Amino acid sequence: MEKMFLQSSDLVGVTFWLVSVAMIASTVFFLYEGLRVKSHWRLSLLVAGLVTLIAGVHYDYMRDYWVVEQTTPIVYRYIDWLITVPLLMIEFYIILRAVGASVGFGSFLRLLVGTLVMLIFGYLGEAGIMSAGLGFWIGMVGWAIIIWEIYGGEAGRAAASAETSVKSAFNAMRWIVLVGWAIYPIGYVLGYFMGGVDEGALNAVYNLADFVNKILFGLIIWYLATKDSEKDTH
Repeated sequence: MEKMFLQSSDLVGVTFWLVSVAMIASTVFFLYEGLRVKSHWRLSLLVAGLVTLIAGVHYDYMRDYWVVEQTTPIVYRYIDWLITVPLLMIEFYIILRAVGASVGFGSFLRLLVGTLVMLIFGYLGEAGIMSAGLGFWIGMVGWAIIIWEIYGGEAGRAAASAETSVKSAFNAMRWIVLVGWAIYPIGYVLGYFMGGVDEGALNAVYNLADFVNKILFGLIIWYLATKDSEKDTH
């Protein structure tokens, strides 16, 4: 019976609970704030709210599974990532379009394709459907496409010519993708190429990474939308 409830000594389980509740709270915040900004920002905040809502639902399942089994099937995380990560990538395109930056459909397509390549082959490798090494390296190609597009590609060039506030927010979002997302391939390497890793520690790190990469990402967009919307009130 004890395994059905979170124990005070289960620190990894605590991180699951904290992230699941934070995702739900963030969803309410983003959807509410979306009503208070200019119309062209509402889609961005809606997408941010969808990301945290979807993650919150998955964390509810992962949290309960962890409490009972002290493990988390990788399929839960990848179903979450397969929906939320493309949405996060599309946000780059949406915010640039929202401020009138010159960015074409090709940028959107490259971000989406890079994301799908990264996730699909990462899953195939972790699930044992193909070689873990091959899946990892093909997935890294997808990540490289994303990094190139937001730093040196069309999206990066469009951001460079945008106003200062947009450039600052865009740069912060790029750093999340470059540094915050790096923890996922690091976990992959530790789990599959280094003779194994403590699953509890890895899940705690993944939980922290999702907290930062989803909620902080959305907060940056909210800050940009709020600042832009306040211009007409002063």
